[in-house]
Amino acid sequence: MEQRELIEKYVSNDDIYLYNTGNAQRAYHAFGCRYIPDCGLHRFVVWAPHAREVSVVGDFNGWDGYASPMYRREDGVWCAFLPNVKNGDIYKYRIVGADGNTVLKADPFAFHAETGPATGSKVWDIEGYGWTDGGYMSARSGRDAIHSPMSIYEVHIGSWRKREDEVFPNYHSVADELADYCKQMNYTHVELLPITEYPYDGSWGYQVTGFFAPTSRYGTPQDFMYFVDKLHSEGIGVIIDWVPAHFPRDEHGLRMFDGAPCFEGDELRMAEHPDWGTMIFDYSRPQVQSFLTSSAMFFFDKYHVDGIRVDAVSSMLYLDYGRRQGEWTPNKDGGNINLGAVDFLRKMNSAVLSSFPGAITIAEESTAFPLVSRPPEVGGLGFVFKWDMGFMHDTLDYMAMDPYFRSYNHSRITFSMMYAFSENFVLAFSHDEVVHGKASMVNKMWGDYDTKFASLRALYGYQFAHPGKKLMFMGGEFAQFIEWNYNQQLDWNLLEYPSHAGMQSYVRELGRLYLSIPALSRIDDSWDGFTWLNVDDNERSSVAFMRMCPRSYVVCALNFTPVRYDDFTIGLPRPGVLKELINSDDVKYGGSGIHNAPEIASEDTPFLEHPCSAKITLPPMSAVWFRFTPAPKKAKKAAKPAAKKSAKKPAKAAEKAPASEGGKALVKAGEKAVAKRGERAIAKRGEKAIAKRGEKAIAHRGERAIAHRGERALTKTGDEPAAKPKKTAKKK
Repeated sequence: MEQRELIEKYVSNDDIYLYNTGNAQRAYHAFGCRYIPDCGLHRFVVWAPHAREVSVVGDFNGWDGYASPMYRREDGVWCAFLPNVKNGDIYKYRIVGADGNTVLKADPFAFHAETGPATGSKVWDIEGYGWTDGGYMSARSGRDAIHSPMSIYEVHIGSWRKREDEVFPNYHSVADELADYCKQMNYTHVELLPITEYPYDGSWGYQVTGFFAPTSRYGTPQDFMYFVDKLHSEGIGVIIDWVPAHFPRDEHGLRMFDGAPCFEGDELRMAEHPDWGTMIFDYSRPQVQSFLTSSAMFFFDKYHVDGIRVDAVSSMLYLDYGRRQGEWTPNKDGGNINLGAVDFLRKMNSAVLSSFPGAITIAEESTAFPLVSRPPEVGGLGFVFKWDMGFMHDTLDYMAMDPYFRSYNHSRITFSMMYAFSENFVLAFSHDEVVHGKASMVNKMWGDYDTKFASLRALYGYQFAHPGKKLMFMGGEFAQFIEWNYNQQLDWNLLEYPSHAGMQSYVRELGRLYLSIPALSRIDDSWDGFTWLNVDDNERSSVAFMRMCPRSYVVCALNFTPVRYDDFTIGLPRPGVLKELINSDDVKYGGSGIHNAPEIASEDTPFLEHPCSAKITLPPMSAVWFRFTPAPKKAKKAAKPAAKKSAKKPAKAAEKAPASEGGKALVKAGEKAVAKRGERAIAKRGEKAIAKRGEKAIAHRGERAIAHRGERALTKTGDEPAAKPKKTAKKK
């Protein structure tokens, strides 16, 4: 059969049409290299609309540029059907571009690739893996991620743990150890730094050339399938970092693919990233939308991943990102929003979440762009979650301060609650914060050796109790001293020392409690699950709050000074008893052993307009969690005979709480205390502005409460005006 006949029969016009109109969701079925059993040939399909000539070169034809020409369709797609092609053969496209230059390009849709420094694509059959995760996938499809616990362990596969004789570890060996470790540590998910193929080790995977190929550094596509399957067997979800924000300039990659801009924009100054030395996708180009949407869909479809974390979303959303005035071109409305990127992100999220029930998408977005984690139908971008960059920067800046100055910066600890429910947040302490001279997590803390460890335990206690899902970069769980180095494994030998082993044990217990107590995760998206108990104690740099849901209540108290506080008063929305759940100052975690009494009964003394209160002990630099058990509701007196007039007074509002002791009842009982605090507006919720948010609501969120922080502090919160996006850390 002639090439043209084969093309007519085995290249779908509908698939190409969808690709060229920006509506393809599974373009990997139509493009790249695939074996066609009906004709016994391998089909090669590539989009190169400006090319003069395209041919396939590879092991199967001696890399002869003239042996296997491809045929151009009118829609800019080139096709060829070739014999004698074997699984594992290396190939590229030889392209004579619009500029007359001849280049060898890797296949944008290749499923496998050579390990660097080699750059060829590999013919590879990814079908037929025997998945064993049917039960896990079925359960995932019915999971409500927003109202379930999620504790994420962020991992770089190449440097987590490896044998002495390994240049790179294998997906297989890492999977077996990592699954066991995450199970022991009570993590629910692993988030992998990018595993899509990339040429430069030092980029950590953030400069992608193979958007459909798990990197060959760690094994074959089937090895990565095993990795996901194994994690699923232990109930651990797999999230991958996915990078549609930019791509490298490497000659074999996407840049000037056919001698002219294809994946990047036509305007050179807008096609190059000014900070990272990379190229920027033209999101308004339909083929780019199809290409990237299909890449995201591919890993859910073929590799059963549970989620993607989309890197550097802010750089995608703003045309002036990293640029000075006059260095960027406004959109059609004269603004700085990349309308093509907005359209693409909505389209991608809708495709993923409608096709794979229970899947999650997470945005690394560092500005106050509105409605990132809200559906497109209400004007949102459609992500399930957004990283809370404000929480990360505020808390880390605060913990680096001398405690003397913390009283003047109290809002660094409390301000996150001003916007906590404006998005569905992930509270991340990520890889970006432990490199490039920023210090490891423990070395960010103020003080001497013991104080650093105590401070880090307090910070983690706050993170796990605060509304939002949790993320911790590898090594942080046992307080690795040195910064992360992608070339070497973590310092596991530190676990021989009590302080590090104690930290690991503490994080493990935090995770266990977080998974087992509904109050800590069930209501993460509204004030029904949170109330301040002591918010304005800036002189002692301490706070207390309650997490709650029906029949489950946890009180968390935090002390960010090296001073012990006895008789520390907290308000309570109703009578009850407090019992310690976890104390970061416990000797077994490396603390001094200061504890509270086995039980602490509430007092009828109002505090901060809460009707009850309790006095607790706060060890230095500590986080203490208590289980709160409300006192049984007093039984109503029996009704008197009808012949006699009843003298019973109406029940007090506080006594009308439902028998179920639901979260709403507790919130309402203490809500007046929250609502009147003026500068104590940490809990005031900006006169309902946070719920409705938008940019204006965030912008005027109680000037008195934040005036002392200054413009710098506001910028650090992740709530700067959308017109002035905050730059993220430079990507390699």
